[in-house]
Amino acid sequence: MCPHCRAFITTKDRVCPYCNEAVAPRQASRDDSNALVAGFISHLHFNTTIILLMNIGLYIVTAVFSLRSGNSDAFFNIDGRTLIAFGGKFDPLLAQGEWWRLVTAGFLHGGMLHIFMNTWALFGLGAQVEETFGSSRMWVIYFVATVTGFYASAVWSPALSVGASAGIFGLLGAMIAFGVRHHGFTGDAFRSQYMFWAGINLLFGILGSGRIDNAAHIGGLIGGFAVAYMAGSNSRSPWLAMAWRIASIGCVLLTALSFLKMYLWFTQHTQ
Repeated sequence: MCPHCRAFITTKDRVCPYCNEAVAPRQASRDDSNALVAGFISHLHFNTTIILLMNIGLYIVTAVFSLRSGNSDAFFNIDGRTLIAFGGKFDPLLAQGEWWRLVTAGFLHGGMLHIFMNTWALFGLGAQVEETFGSSRMWVIYFVATVTGFYASAVWSPALSVGASAGIFGLLGAMIAFGVRHHGFTGDAFRSQYMFWAGINLLFGILGSGRIDNAAHIGGLIGGFAVAYMAGSNSRSPWLAMAWRIASIGCVLLTALSFLKMYLWFTQHTQ
């Protein structure tokens, strides 16, 4: 459907034949052939699945470590020492050059409610962004938003901080950017919807108990918006698509390097 005049057009049209509005082709197909478990979970895609598995896997590992360290409530609340050991954002160690914590902190969670809420948000929003922008752009958006989010947290807040919400706010920023770039009914609806949710969550952080890191949320929102606005949702040039694919590979390698550095730090500072 044309986002401008709402006329039905074919998936091959790049310009609406009725109103001459440019139509962006989808970077990722909605065909169920790429769905998980033969369509059983139709909207969950590869990058979203990987991030969710990393988050859940690391939560289990940190909970077991915390339990063995004497925290009897480990599976519901992870202690701060454990979160620091596994790569949480901690300003004194960042000041010593441990930049990789800006990445690893985004895959850790401080408690059962924390990971449940972020998993619920990422489950739907991650798939939406991945379908809209494609897998390569989605990974770059999420990576950059995580880094900018925890960098903003390091600048504005001295507290220990972890969580996928910096990246999730980056995904919200990406959908807002989509709405800003694509005028018409669809773009306006996306922009209004996701600005509303971003505003509600930021307000919740302001009115919360002080444990919510709004600095990371704002930093992630800005980072995700900036990357998505630059990326757009279409790739008319194969060279441009290749450039984003290379950028996503670079983000994956930096993520892997960050976890390698976390592992080396962990083996040196824990028993």
